[in-house]
Amino acid sequence: MQLSIATWNINSVRLRMDLVAKFVKAVRPDVLCLQETKCPDDKFPLKRFSRLGYVHAALNGQKGYHGVAVLSRVPFDATNVQAFCGKSDCRHLAVVIGERAGLRDPVTLHNFYVPAGGDEPDPAINAKFAHKLKFLDEMRDCAALGGAAGARAILVGDLNVAPLEHDVWSHKRLLTVVSHTPIECQKLDTVRSTGSWVDVMRSFVPEPSKLYTWWSYRSPDWAAADKGRRLDHIWVKPELGDQVSAMTVAKGARAWRRPSDHVPVMAALEL
Repeated sequence: MQLSIATWNINSVRLRMDLVAKFVKAVRPDVLCLQETKCPDDKFPLKRFSRLGYVHAALNGQKGYHGVAVLSRVPFDATNVQAFCGKSDCRHLAVVIGERAGLRDPVTLHNFYVPAGGDEPDPAINAKFAHKLKFLDEMRDCAALGGAAGARAILVGDLNVAPLEHDVWSHKRLLTVVSHTPIECQKLDTVRSTGSWVDVMRSFVPEPSKLYTWWSYRSPDWAAADKGRRLDHIWVKPELGDQVSAMTVAKGARAWRRPSDHVPVMAALEL
């Protein structure tokens, strides 16, 4: 069975629902993971998604800020929400895809929206950056992400860190910019290595090739400048590493009318 999964920080699902529809009609992922939905669960456009074929939904949203959602053509066996840093700020959602979807061996899919961290990379004076660092530490220590030996799991989302030198347009110039500071990169790499996660995107596009998923709204001509960062990620456990058959970054979505500053990333797995 092939399972295709897309992840996209949509920056308001209701504002950009037409863009979501355009994307899923063109690409037809089996599962769509959204971040920064900015929508309480009772206002989520479930009927529109159902008409598009995504009749299964798991939501963890709130008014105006943050929020994650998983929309699917295949049913879930279970759903779960994990809180981090003692906050109920809608930054995690997990679903189990298994027997109901026709899988003999279930797969747990984690959808994350890691805090952005504000502008000043000093936790002593910037509470948002301190929150981000603590969040990454708690991800590292989260038992649900560690999993049992042999567990089949996927982690996707806007992790808000561009961890590698060629995940940003200028490594030297961004070393003091939140999202690429050494402490953030080290902490995200520790999350990945502690959980034995495989970085799917870099498996398909190894360094030193540049690889971006985000381009700032502040750039008057984002395409010409191409000053991007890789903030969105797809990781899998080693048990699934050789079952990932494709990975794509839908860069063209950044040029759509009233776009998100992030673009969708998709992977296909042969399960």
